[in-house]
Amino acid sequence: MGEYMPGPGEAVSSDVEQDVQPPAMYRVLLHNDDYTTMDFVVAVLEGIFRKPRDEAVRIMLNVHHGGTGVCGVYPGQVAETKVAQVHAHAKTCGYPLKCSMEPE
Repeated sequence: MGEYMPGPGEAVSSDVEQDVQPPAMYRVLLHNDDYTTMDFVVAVLEGIFRKPRDEAVRIMLNVHHGGTGVCGVYPGQVAETKVAQVHAHAKTCGYPLKCSMEPE
């Protein structure tokens, strides 16, 4: 049987509670190593993370001097995809660049 549909002039109840939670967010981090070039890190930040050049350079310097740098904050599945893209691209190009994600 079909659902009841209100006729013309009948009020529609909007008492339905919506229990929608925002997705869990994750920081995506790049980790410093002794082999990956600064230029490659900047290219990753510009290409995979769509960062403008000045921001990519700033993040790269954080990675270089501090050991890690935050590339962005994303919903879980997006963060997982970004980490996988970084690892695949680095491996293809012969770099050991590591990327990780952590809950915000």
